[in-house]
Amino acid sequence: MRMHMAAAAAAAAVVLVLVQGVAAGVFPQPQSMVVGSDQFFVDGSTFQFDPNNHQSDLLNDALQRYFRIIFTSKQRRSTGRSNEITLSGLGVNVLTDNLDLNLNTDESYSLNITAPWANLTASSVFGAMRGLETFSQLVDRSGHIMAATISDFPRFRFRGLLVDTSRHFYPMSILKAHLDAMAYNKMNVFHWHLVDYPSFPFESATFPSLSRTGAFTPSHVYTHTDVKEIVQYAYERGIRVIPEFDSPGHMGAGYFSIPDLLTPCYTGSTPDGKFGPLNPTLDSTYTFMKALYAEVASLFPDKFVHVGGDEVDFTCWQSNPQITAWMAQHPELNGSYAQLESYYEVKLLNLLQAQGSSYLCWQELFDNGVALLPDTVIDVWKGGSTDFNVTMAAATKAGMYTVLSAPFYLDHISTGEDWINYYLVEPLNFEGDPAQKAKLVTGIKACDWSEFIDATNTLDRIWMRAAAVGERAWSNEHVRDVNDARARLHEHRCRLLDRGIPAEPVANAGIEMNMAFCPREFNFVYQPPF
Repeated sequence: MRMHMAAAAAAAAVVLVLVQGVAAGVFPQPQSMVVGSDQFFVDGSTFQFDPNNHQSDLLNDALQRYFRIIFTSKQRRSTGRSNEITLSGLGVNVLTDNLDLNLNTDESYSLNITAPWANLTASSVFGAMRGLETFSQLVDRSGHIMAATISDFPRFRFRGLLVDTSRHFYPMSILKAHLDAMAYNKMNVFHWHLVDYPSFPFESATFPSLSRTGAFTPSHVYTHTDVKEIVQYAYERGIRVIPEFDSPGHMGAGYFSIPDLLTPCYTGSTPDGKFGPLNPTLDSTYTFMKALYAEVASLFPDKFVHVGGDEVDFTCWQSNPQITAWMAQHPELNGSYAQLESYYEVKLLNLLQAQGSSYLCWQELFDNGVALLPDTVIDVWKGGSTDFNVTMAAATKAGMYTVLSAPFYLDHISTGEDWINYYLVEPLNFEGDPAQKAKLVTGIKACDWSEFIDATNTLDRIWMRAAAVGERAWSNEHVRDVNDARARLHEHRCRLLDRGIPAEPVANAGIEMNMAFCPREFNFVYQPPF
């Protein structure tokens, strides 16, 4: 069945620049792309998408979305010259009807742009989405596209972005904008750091007091309906949503409402009014965690959850007489509070395994020798851009799956083209067997920690830095030319502005004056309150 969709007002156009035979505006760069000399006109009034195999609502929705992206009425008023060839449409051939989205989903595709019909072939609907994104970037502002042959696939299976909604609350529109920007950069994992010590915005039906006492205000919450909407919105763009409920540390707001969950701290023999990590010695703790994670599993369909496990301060446990007495009754822990943390983590992980969940965890669980399941993914966050290699080498040598976050903390900004700092990181730059690295390093993740970031600055601060991380995650390891990347990233930035993402500049306008503007600048709509 051929689909023909009338042009409608929506997102984007691209600027196509040919540099040494390569379309400079494509981002991230495909694994293989050969650009020909023929040029075709793409007319929104006649162009068709033709899904000719394994059709689905998911694919049809993607085709309609990309039709709107490519053919914006304000940007496609030009007409082809009488002597040029018009591209009739794009045939879309999906080879399987598997709609599962997971760590091993095949996102490869091939794209052959020739007249009268271009062809896109992909093993899965999600690979077709990646191909549609590339196709949309190749159509220039005048409605033309060059002949090209592309064979493409991601370097890493896990290409993530962490968004922290505890330290500052993000409206639903901001979360959706991040998800769209991720799709434009072929990223596929949304790590939702939902709750933390400052606030508990997740509205739990099982434990209503968590958000009632832990959210900033009653309106600073994500309801079950909101969560389902974000999960579905992400899925429609080929993005997995992995929630994080960090424990036993990073627990505060909201958790205070659960009796005996958090550990009272003592000064001498007297409670000092402060609380530390959760109390791992009480059966009631595990009853609570089991019920909470059962609710989480009912809302987030992905097999994986992120259990946190970082930055646990043992001081409060050491001061608490109930916990010290319990420790004395358990000599197998050797008086070690690191072993007490491991005791908790093992019980939690066994609980998750029993409910059918797998998990990611911050690297402390590996560092502290916790007995981890074989499919655990270690999230390496320490060491910055220089010293992450020690933990990556140790974890992969131990046969553990990993994802690398350490060099990609996007909230750490500096003056100038700091996207280059992220772009030049080589995730596999550590000692180890190459085959083992290829198997066990699932990917990389950009992190948007929100101590100083909220809805007013998250999109422009994260994009285009996250785009640089996205190319490192998708493209061949040898794609490292900063000058080439700068040109493509600038074109991509203009594209994101067209699509409503207020991405910040990537180059020094005083030096790279050809990158000082975009054909359509971002239009901030201000409504005076008077």
